[in-house]
Amino acid sequence: MNAVQPTASRTAKIRNLRGLHARAAARFVRCASRFEANVTVHKDGLSADGNSILGLMALSASLGTTVSIEASGPEAASVVVALGQLVDEGFGEKH
Repeated sequence: MNAVQPTASRTAKIRNLRGLHARAAARFVRCASRFEANVTVHKDGLSADGNSILGLMALSASLGTTVSIEASGPEAASVVVALGQLVDEGFGEKH
């Protein structure tokens, strides 16, 4: 029997000046990889694996862009909260 995986999602606005560039994407992936969950990020009809730096960069999420963070798995809710906070805080960069 296949168990239904917990899911969670939220939107977040990119707040750092350079957007979701290489360093920010690396921080996102590092954070996502700490949790037992599959993460997908959506922007304007495009999707990227939350564990792929290049995939995240390909979204071209610039300052002011809204992204949707979705996760499934045992720690879906926790990873969405952590990633949402990371985005809200501008990936630790100056806003």
